Amino acid sequence: MKFLVTGGAGFIGGNFILEMVRTHPEDTYVNLDKLTYAGSLETLKEVEGRPNYRFVKGDICDRDLVEQLFAEEHFDAVINFAAETHVDRSIEDPHLFLKTNIIGVQVLMDACRKYGIGRYHQVSTDEVYGDLPLDRPDLLFREDTPLHASSPYSASKASADLLVLAYHRTYGLPVTISRCSNNYGPYQFPEKLIPLMIIRALHDESLPVYGKGQNVRDWLYVTDHCEAIDLVVRKGRDGEIYNIGGHNEKSNLEVVRTILAQLHKPESLIHFVKDRPGHDLRYAMDPGKIERELGWRPKHAFAEGIQETVRWYLTHEDWWQNIISGAYQTYYERMYKDRT
Repeated sequence: MKFLVTGGAGFIGGNFILEMVRTHPEDTYVNLDKLTYAGSLETLKEVEGRPNYRFVKGDICDRDLVEQLFAEEHFDAVINFAAETHVDRSIEDPHLFLKTNIIGVQVLMDACRKYGIGRYHQVSTDEVYGDLPLDRPDLLFREDTPLHASSPYSASKASADLLVLAYHRTYGLPVTISRCSNNYGPYQFPEKLIPLMIIRALHDESLPVYGKGQNVRDWLYVTDHCEAIDLVVRKGRDGEIYNIGGHNEKSNLEVVRTILAQLHKPESLIHFVKDRPGHDLRYAMDPGKIERELGWRPKHAFAEGIQETVRWYLTHEDWWQNIISGAYQTYYERMYKDRT
């Protein structure tokens, strides 16, 4: 099979390509990525030059480029990771999120319709459900939980999900949607909670924690998420939504304290800051559907996954130092300027 993977230079998309190119050498993966601030081709050094991998720089909102790529490559399936994802940035600039996360999805699905693609898969988020109360651990997000987005980011992702389902019903486009809980692991951009705390703690800098750190997230190790997506794309039922969660609910403060313990750093580094506007209290997923239908289970408990993550950041300082310095943004020019 030949897959178009959009946003494959980002955190989850990059890990997906690394996993799939290695474990499915019989398939071909074309990576379309705009290389915004959060995309790094240095993540994908390991697969450069592989016969079943190709990188294309471009924007999913560019209809002409997308249609040209579909005409050239004859894809069997499309997996859309491409999105603006950072909630704080969406509060500052909602327009960018609406353009990429909604219009970009429309462009991709129009091309899927035109060229008869066998499966369009939308990678979504648990944030489309809104939040849950802290004092009701029995409540979980299920696939039929009503959408109740809290931020411009989650509203844009919820809108995209509705558009995907509308294309399935109206045009018969074969689609699936997966909604995941908070991911963590290697190659995550340093603005996100876990890598930010690891890197700042390594430098003995203060660790900013919103509010009192009581907000709870269900943490999912990124390779577990990638395996789940691969299963949904290959075996999931058309028109269905699948929740993907890690069974690892932790408060932000618990996560930060665990990182400090791993690094043997004092908790005095924690610095509570003014809370984010509209900050969701708790996310918790019920992944029972994907477990029953497709046999997926997460392999990493949080205690194990956070150890592996801290170890990765300790042994890959060059990668995150290049991100912090901005040097990673020149990688495309160094590697690809004479190939286009």
